Amino acid sequence: VKFAEQQRLAASTEEIRLLLRQRHGLGANEEDDFTARNLADVQASREAATGVLTFWLSAVASVSLLVGGISIMNIMLVSVTERTREIGLRLAVGARPSDIRNQFLAEAVVLSLIGAAFGLAVGAATAWTIVTIQELPIFIRPFSLVISAGFAIATGIFFGLYPALKASR
Repeated sequence: VKFAEQQRLAASTEEIRLLLRQRHGLGANEEDDFTARNLADVQASREAATGVLTFWLSAVASVSLLVGGISIMNIMLVSVTERTREIGLRLAVGARPSDIRNQFLAEAVVLSLIGAAFGLAVGAATAWTIVTIQELPIFIRPFSLVISAGFAIATGIFFGLYPALKASR
């Protein structure tokens, strides 16, 4: 049933329910043998479920970024330690500390972009699998891919800064 005025929705839904109870011959103590749903309620339930899912996916993504960032920092710190001679040689032949810092920052960004590419590929493959198996519509927005890559670069810079500064000193 479609209503021209939303204000009458609740009252009209109750009237329809009472009419169906009468036509089905249900007594006052009997339960309804039908369901009367309102699309606004269905939409509200769907939005609530989507909100919860978005929250948990964001929490998982945040933890993943933190773990990935710490991994990048540890890899870069080991790299700085192992390449102390190379850094000293570069400084001896005229490299400025900012050159060495920029090199290590670039390496951190490349590491984070490799991780982002892997994550995007796994995400796209998972979405494709869900679409294929469950026949659920999933849309991957290009803007979200750009934001993901941006977060990966920012994570690489943030967590690569300390090792890069240590290398330049």
